[in-house]
Amino acid sequence: MAPTRWLSTDEQRAWRAFLTANRMLFDAIEAQLARDSGLPHPYYEILVRLSEAPERSLRMSELADRSQSSRSRLSHAVARLQEKGWVQRRDCPTDRRGQVAVLTDEGFEALAAAAPGHVECVRSSLFDPLTEEQVSALRQISEAVIRHLEAGCETSGG
Repeated sequence: MAPTRWLSTDEQRAWRAFLTANRMLFDAIEAQLARDSGLPHPYYEILVRLSEAPERSLRMSELADRSQSSRSRLSHAVARLQEKGWVQRRDCPTDRRGQVAVLTDEGFEALAAAAPGHVECVRSSLFDPLTEEQVSALRQISEAVIRHLEAGCETSGG
């Protein structure tokens, strides 16, 4: 068994700051969306992904991938959005086993109403305190971590 690669003092400080910043940021975003729109952030993300898709529709499996959600969690969320009349589920025309989620006009209107407050919360919570150079560094760091994780980073079990 390989020896534990403990974090240095600087790495530990960076890790803890990263965790705290993420928790505080997502708490602020969740609170704003709940207060102003009655939407949990994952539901908002589903509406956004559908609004950006051609014909405002995606296969459920692709929607799960794009929204970083498990298929069962996505199915539950889409069911709640269907109850509101914001999303419809249709059979996939190219695969009888698949389904497609479609953003309705009412769902698009709900997203359009929620978006300004959400964007302002993201801007004021994340981007306003940063310089242009820090925003660029944040993007570069985030993309490097994403590439590493998508490639299947190796861990020693911890």
